Amino acid sequence: DMGFLLLDSFASDDWRRLLTEYREGRMSIGRFNTRAFAMVKADRQTLLKFVRSRVKIRAGFHELLDCCRRKGFRFVIVSNGLVFYIEAILGDIGIDNIDILAAQTNFGPEGIEAKYIGPEGNQIQDGFKEAYIRLFLRSGYRVVYIGNGISDTSPAKQAHHIFATGELLAYCKQTNLDCTPFVDLGDVVRGLALLP
Repeated sequence: DMGFLLLDSFASDDWRRLLTEYREGRMSIGRFNTRAFAMVKADRQTLLKFVRSRVKIRAGFHELLDCCRRKGFRFVIVSNGLVFYIEAILGDIGIDNIDILAAQTNFGPEGIEAKYIGPEGNQIQDGFKEAYIRLFLRSGYRVVYIGNGISDTSPAKQAHHIFATGELLAYCKQTNLDCTPFVDLGDVVRGLALLP
């Protein structure tokens, strides 16, 4: 994930100790990002230059967006990442009409301040993705979840269908949670065609 690459390259202290605490459930994602990104003192432009030099868009992304448009699906990115680099990455590939729900950032001498803002406008320390899944469900959406990380396990369980890879796929297999495995987003496009 891009956030981890940024932290590996720019965080001034041992941010991986914080990651261990988060993964062990001893720290919320909001607290983890607040503390870890406060260790990053580089400015926005330096970080964007780094992001642009490292980014790899998962194969099939444009096809997935086209599929969603054709079918009338609302495509939303709900991420534990940071809005500033997600917007830049998408902008660089000509995409600017996607809702991005991720951490808002402020850059300052004390590092990056990262805040997750929930559907009601309040700051959320934990359950950011879950809060938005609940909002979409309450609004009557049928939620199809595409995920790859450990932070996707809880929100994915609330979705109508899950496309999983990486840590999320391992979790689904361990817990017998029904999902469709994928390698690239072309697999998701083909899987969407098979959904009722």
